[in-house]
Amino acid sequence: MQILITWVPQGSILGPELYNYNSNDLFLFVLLQIANYADDNSPFCTAETIPQVINNLEADAKNLLWWIKYNGLKANPDKFHLLLSEADQNITMNVDGFDISNSLNEKLLGVIVDNKLTFKAQVTELCTYASQKLHALSRISNYMIFEQRKNIMSSFIIGQFGHCPLVWMFHSRGLNNRINRIHKRALQVVYRDDKSSFENLLEKDKSFTIHHRNIQKLGVELYKVAYGISPKIMRLVFPTRPEIKYPWENIFKTFNVRTVTWGTESLSHLGPRIWSIIPLKLKKFPSLHKFNSAIREWKPSKCPCRLCKTYIASVGFINVSN
Repeated sequence: MQILITWVPQGSILGPELYNYNSNDLFLFVLLQIANYADDNSPFCTAETIPQVINNLEADAKNLLWWIKYNGLKANPDKFHLLLSEADQNITMNVDGFDISNSLNEKLLGVIVDNKLTFKAQVTELCTYASQKLHALSRISNYMIFEQRKNIMSSFIIGQFGHCPLVWMFHSRGLNNRINRIHKRALQVVYRDDKSSFENLLEKDKSFTIHHRNIQKLGVELYKVAYGISPKIMRLVFPTRPEIKYPWENIFKTFNVRTVTWGTESLSHLGPRIWSIIPLKLKKFPSLHKFNSAIREWKPSKCPCRLCKTYIASVGFINVSN
C-alpha cells in the first residue's frame, strides 16, 4: 500500500497548519523585511536610491528561490512583480533569469496597490463591480419584495466595499463622491424613492455612509489594540503609550507631520485622533462584543480626515460637524 506523505485534502484545516510548520524557517533566510500571508510572500525594503532597492531585492529573491527549491516547492515566475515608488516603468530587476519591469500598480491579496498609495485603482474597481450589481438589481427589482431587494443591496453592492477597508479608506474626495452616488442609487432602488436626499435615505435605512462604516471598523481595531487583544502587526501600526494606565484614555502615540498633505491621511496619523472622538462610554465597554455592537450605532462627528471636512475656495478644508 502506498502512503502519501506530501498531500492533504484541499480546503482542510490541516493544510494551512502544516504549511506554516513547513515554511516557518523561511524568514531566517531573508535579509530584508517580508510580508507573509499563507503561501504569499512579498519582500520589501527602503533605501536612499532605486539601485540600492533593486540590489537588495535581487539578493533576497535569490535566497527565497533557493529556499523554495531546497524544500521541494516550485516558484511561479508569472507571479513575480515589482512595485516601486518611482513611476519609471523602464526600471527592471532580474530574478532567476527573469526580467521584471516596474509596475504602476499590482494586486496583492485582492487589493490593488499603486506606487503612490492613492488606492485609486482599487476603489475604482470596487465602484465598477458595485455599479454592475446595481444595474442588475435595477432591472429585476420590480419582481422582488422589499426584503429581497435590501438583502441583495447589502450583500452584492454595499458588500463590495467590505474587503480590507482600512487599507484604502482614506482615498480622494472624488472617489468618495462616486461611492456615495452608488450607495444613494441603491437605496433609491430598494425603497423605490427617487425624491429623498441621500441623508434622508440613510435615515430611512437606519444606516451610514460607506466612509462612516469604515470609521466604525477602524474604531474596532483601535479598541482591540488599546485593550491588548489585537494581532502584533496592528500594535505596530498604532503604537501605545506605556505611561497611560487606562485604555479608554489617549493611549495611542501621536505623530506630527512636517508637510500639509503627506502623511496626514495615514492610519498611524489619523488613528489616535479618531480614537479621541469616540464617546467615552463606548470605549469603556468591557468586552469587544459590546463595543462592536455599540459602535455600529455611532455616527462619527468631527472626524479629522479630509473626507469629512468641507472645502471652501481660498480657505481650504474645514470641519463643520457638530
